[in-house]
Amino acid sequence: MKLLIIRHADPDYENDSLTEKGRKEAELLSNRISAMDVKEFYVSPLGRARETADFTLNKMNRTAEVLPWLREFDARIYDEELGKERICWDLLPQDWTTNNEYYSKDLWHTVPIMEKGNVISEAKKVFEGIDKIIEKNGYVREGNLYRAINPNRDTIVLFCHFGVGCVILSHLLGISPVVLWHGFCASPSSVTTLVTEERREGIAYFRMNAFGDISHLYIAGEEPSFSARFCETYDNFDERHD
Repeated sequence: MKLLIIRHADPDYENDSLTEKGRKEAELLSNRISAMDVKEFYVSPLGRARETADFTLNKMNRTAEVLPWLREFDARIYDEELGKERICWDLLPQDWTTNNEYYSKDLWHTVPIMEKGNVISEAKKVFEGIDKIIEKNGYVREGNLYRAINPNRDTIVLFCHFGVGCVILSHLLGISPVVLWHGFCASPSSVTTLVTEERREGIAYFRMNAFGDISHLYIAGEEPSFSARFCETYDNFDERHD
């Protein structure tokens, strides 16, 4: 089984849609995905993901199932310094790297600021959601592995967002999502691919063989969007710091 996690194209967050550049990225992405033999499509309910998916779906005359838990990861934490709630997946390096619990797949959500926000309850919705898709397609989770009930080479595509994509990966690979949120970057319209390995009959594990792949942009000579990144050096005030 092959699982493709696709981040939406360059976003217009204010209007929950795509920018003009994003629509170009989504068109280039559609050329790539429409050439594949895809069994099922799933999409976030948010506009920027659905608009990205539509370029592919319209080209293939297909539809996608909308899943509420595929929306951008919406767990909130209270930031005492700012005096308000904010997303949990954008911490400053000097704040999270000093706490080893953030690096643990079992303890990251027990850090007081995460625990008070009840972040794990939202994460479990994602864990359960992705396992239902995987089970529907022949693999049942047992511990940290999957039992191959109906092993196959089918391709499943998810159109979603960077934050929730990292939560999915954390579950499949046994990695703290905090490390993924802050140490990895999936550019808009990028494709992350995981493939099952069944080295012993009936026992499967997902291996990620591509993360944030934007080769469809490079082939067309299209520069990737900066979204999801921060300034490479502090003195570059044309790139975002926060």
